[in-house]
Amino acid sequence: MRTLLPRRSVRLAAGAAALLLAVSACGYGSESSGSSDSGSGSGSGAGSDAAGSAAASLSTDQVNIGYFANITHATALIGLDDDGAIRQELGGTEINTQVFNAGPSAIEALNAGAVDLTFIGPNPAVNGFAQSGGQALRVVAGAASGGASLVVNPDTVDGLDDLAGKSIATPQLGNTQDVALLNYLVGEGFEVDPATGRGDVTVLRIPNAEIPNAYESGAIDGAWVPEPSAANLVTRGAETLLDEGELWEDGRYVVTHLIASQSFLEEHPDVVEAVIRGLVTTTDWINDNPEDAKSEANAALEALNGSPLPQEVLDPAFDNVEFLYDPIATSLRDGADHAVAAGLLDETDLTGIYDLALLNKVLADVGKQEITEDGGLGVR
Repeated sequence: MRTLLPRRSVRLAAGAAALLLAVSACGYGSESSGSSDSGSGSGSGAGSDAAGSAAASLSTDQVNIGYFANITHATALIGLDDDGAIRQELGGTEINTQVFNAGPSAIEALNAGAVDLTFIGPNPAVNGFAQSGGQALRVVAGAASGGASLVVNPDTVDGLDDLAGKSIATPQLGNTQDVALLNYLVGEGFEVDPATGRGDVTVLRIPNAEIPNAYESGAIDGAWVPEPSAANLVTRGAETLLDEGELWEDGRYVVTHLIASQSFLEEHPDVVEAVIRGLVTTTDWINDNPEDAKSEANAALEALNGSPLPQEVLDPAFDNVEFLYDPIATSLRDGADHAVAAGLLDETDLTGIYDLALLNKVLADVGKQEITEDGGLGVR
């Protein structure tokens, strides 16, 4: 697993969309969400040796966890496997998993109590927090950085200055990549209506699973998408015009983090801690064993989607994502600030969206450096 190298220091206004927009970090694969009482892959060596015998006596006998079927959610794909570290840490506590294709659905499920924790992108977290007046959720750990790109048809797009009049796809209206594209276009002087996608550049909202066919049919000139969709398009002749990391200081920006329902966090902190402990163990295992991790994640995707990713998609997709437990809070804060400045988000106080106390407890327990940067948005 490569470590992202420092890049030019330019802030991307890839923050939250207007509250009326549904926001998410869309998955790759099936358009329907599903649920399962078991892991989604073939099992991994990521389990913690210390996954405790005391786990059977946690404060609840059941926890509901959501995630997405894409590479940026590999921590969940691997950690929630039958012998993954998250399952081991939870011991006798039963895990019910639900796979979402869209962030709004995950937030709705969290608000309804159908899931207690979910891996999700930054934009739906901001939106869910804002809509609830800061009462719905907390970000409790990071999961992944990077893994989103603007890929285009080289026959129709010569460069970044050749986007006028072109059609660019994103996975969903207001999802994380949709907001990133809209803000990039505004910053480059293009006018685009965020709701309709009409303007100097046409923004088409197409589910990830349908974007390859849209590209091959000529219906779109490119797409701003997460992995593995970006790598998938490259195998079909597209070229990477812009790696989103180039627009962020040091190349890092949150693409996936773990959120918990505030009520569940208050009632069952031991369960949330166990999930975080499994997340940390899984993250270290992924970074120490990238080839095995790719295989485990791909097996999980095959179980969910019916087929694995071909190697020519899997390899670059995995290489374009950094797995980490730091939620990179400053990227969420700065993105939200830029979204407000651009008129895409009502002024919102995001103070309290982060609660990293349990993450830091876990890190201290295993002798790792604590995460002290919460962007000024931590619980006070």
